[in-house]
Amino acid sequence: MEFYFALLLDTILVSNVVLAQFMGICPFLGVSRKLDSAVGMGCSVTVVLVLATAATWVINTYFLLPYGLDYLRTLIFILVIAALVQLLEITMKKYLPALHRALGIYLPLITTNCAVLGVTISAVDEGLDFLPALVFALGSGLGFLLAMLLFAGVRSKLENCDIPPAFRGMPCTLIAASLVAMAFMGFSGVADGIFSI
Repeated sequence: MEFYFALLLDTILVSNVVLAQFMGICPFLGVSRKLDSAVGMGCSVTVVLVLATAATWVINTYFLLPYGLDYLRTLIFILVIAALVQLLEITMKKYLPALHRALGIYLPLITTNCAVLGVTISAVDEGLDFLPALVFALGSGLGFLLAMLLFAGVRSKLENCDIPPAFRGMPCTLIAASLVAMAFMGFSGVADGIFSI
C-alpha cells in the first residue's frame, strides 16, 4: 500500500505530467482561463488516462507483445484513446451539456493530447503491472488536474493586474506558466524521501 501511495504522490507532485514533463501544454494553456472549464478538462483527462491505460495495458500485454506486434503500439494506443474520447464526448454532450460547450474544441483534442499518449506508453515501457499502471495513470491525471487548477487561479489573478502592453496575452501567460513549473521543481527533492519507504 505504501508503494501505491508513493507512486501516486510522485506522479501528482514530483513527475507532474504538465509542469515537470511538459506534456499536455495545449489544453493547459487553452482551457485554464476559467476555473470551471479547467476542472472539467482536468477531470476529463483523468478519466481518459485511467481508462486508456487500462485498455492499452491489456492490449499490449495480451495481444501486441505475445504476437510480436509491439511496433504497432503507438497506432493502436491512439485508436484506443480516440475511441475513449469519442465515448466521453457523447456522454458529456448528453449529461453535461454546459461543460461540453465550455470545453469546446479542446475536448476532441484530448485524442491528440500528448500527455494521454505519453502516460499510456510510459506505463507499459516502465514494465508496470496492471494495478501500478492504473495508479500511475490516476496520479498523472490528478497531477494534470492540479496543474490546471493552479494555473486557472494564477490566470484569474492576472486578469486584474496592470500588465505592460508588450507582455499582455500569451507572453504573460507563458511567464506565469514557467513560474508555476519552477515552483513545482521544489518537489523534486521530495522524490528521494518518497521512494525510500
